Amino acid sequence: MNKFWVIVGDVYKKNVRSISFLIMLLVPFILGGIIYVASYFGGQSNEVDTIGITADSAELAEGINAAAPEDYDFKLVDSRDAGERELSAEQIDGLLFVESGENHQLNATLYSESSLGQSTELTLQQILSSIQTNLRAEELGLSSNEVQSLNQTATFNQQRVSFNDANEMELGDDNEGFNFVISFAATIVLFVFIITYAGIISQEIASEKGTRIMEVILSSTRAQVHFYGKLVGILLVAFTQMLVYVAAFAISYQWLKGIDVVENVLDSVSIQGVFGTFLIFTSLFLVLGIFIYAVLAALCGSLVTKTEDTSKVILPVTYLSLIGYLLGISLGSFDPGNLIIRITSYIPFLSSYLMPIRLANETASIQEAVISLVILLGTTFLLTVISAKMYKSNVLVYNDKGVVATLKQSFTLMKS
Repeated sequence: MNKFWVIVGDVYKKNVRSISFLIMLLVPFILGGIIYVASYFGGQSNEVDTIGITADSAELAEGINAAAPEDYDFKLVDSRDAGERELSAEQIDGLLFVESGENHQLNATLYSESSLGQSTELTLQQILSSIQTNLRAEELGLSSNEVQSLNQTATFNQQRVSFNDANEMELGDDNEGFNFVISFAATIVLFVFIITYAGIISQEIASEKGTRIMEVILSSTRAQVHFYGKLVGILLVAFTQMLVYVAAFAISYQWLKGIDVVENVLDSVSIQGVFGTFLIFTSLFLVLGIFIYAVLAALCGSLVTKTEDTSKVILPVTYLSLIGYLLGISLGSFDPGNLIIRITSYIPFLSSYLMPIRLANETASIQEAVISLVILLGTTFLLTVISAKMYKSNVLVYNDKGVVATLKQSFTLMKS
C-alpha cells in the first residue's frame, strides 16, 4: 500500500506542478476575464449608428422616425438619392427606404456598407410591423386599445403537481428549467474533462513502456499496483482542477447572486429541490463518467509500445465520448423521452451523459437512475479489474505489429 501511495504522489505532483496544468487551470478564468472586459467596454461605448429614414410618403417617414428607441439615432432624409449621397459620404451608417403597397403592406430595405447587427435589423422590423398594424387598424376603424387587445398574447403557465396517499393533488416546485441547465453544464464539463485527460492518462501509462526501466520498476512492485497508482494519480489531478473551479464559484457566488438575472433565477427555483436528489445523481454520474473513461484511456495507453502512438489509440475513447455528448445536447435536450435516449441512458459510457438530462426533464424516475448507476458502477469496476490484468500481461510486451496484435498477445498471456 505504501508503494501505491508513493506512485500516486509522484504522478500527482509531477502533473500538478507542470506548466501545462497551470495553463489548463487558468484558461477558463482568462476567457471569463476577456469576456467580462469586452462586455464592460462594449456597454460603456456611446457609439450609436445613425440610420437615415426615407419613404414614399413624408408621413410614413416621420412615423418611423418618431418610433425610434432611445438608444437609436434616426435621421430623416429628403429622398433616396440624398440618402445614398450621405451614406457614400459616411454621414450616416445605414439608409432605410420604405415603400407602402396595397393594404398598407410595408416593404423596407436597409442599405449599409457593413452589417449593423441582427439586433438593429430586428428592432427595425418590429417598428415597421407595429406601424403597419396601426395603419391597417385605422383603415378598419379600430382604436388603439382594440389593437392592443388583439395583439395581447395568451398566458401560459406550467405547474408541477403530485398526489398524496388520499389521491389529492398537491402543488409542487417546478425546477425543470434550472435542473436542465445544470445537466447540460454537466454534459459539457464531462466531455471537456474526458477529452483533456484521456490523452494525459494514456500518455502517463505508456510513458515507460517504450523503455527498459519498466523491468526495474516491476522488480520492486506489482504491475497492478503500478497501474492503479498512475490511474488514481491522474484522477486526483482532474478532481483537483474541478475542486478549484467549485471553490472559485463558491467564492464568487456572493457577487453573482446580486446580479438581477441570477437573482430572478434563484427566486424562481427551490434551492432545496435543486441541491437534493437530482444534484447528487448528477454528481455521481459525472464522477463515474470521468472514472470509466479514464480507465478505458489507461487500457488503450497500455497497448502501445511507443508513446507517440498514444494519440492514435485513444481515438475510440474520443469517438465514444463524442457520441454521448452529441446525443445529450441534441436528442437529449429536445426530445428526452425518445426511445434511443431511454435505451442509451442505461448503457455505460453513454449513461453519464444522458441520464442526468432525463432526470432534469423528469422523463426518468429515481429507480431508473439507480439502475443505470448500478450498471455503470459495475461496468467501471469490471473494466478496471480487466484493464489492470491486461496491463500486467502486456506491460513488458514490445510488439511492433500494432495495437490489435498487442491486444491478441495480451489475451493469450492472460489465459496462460
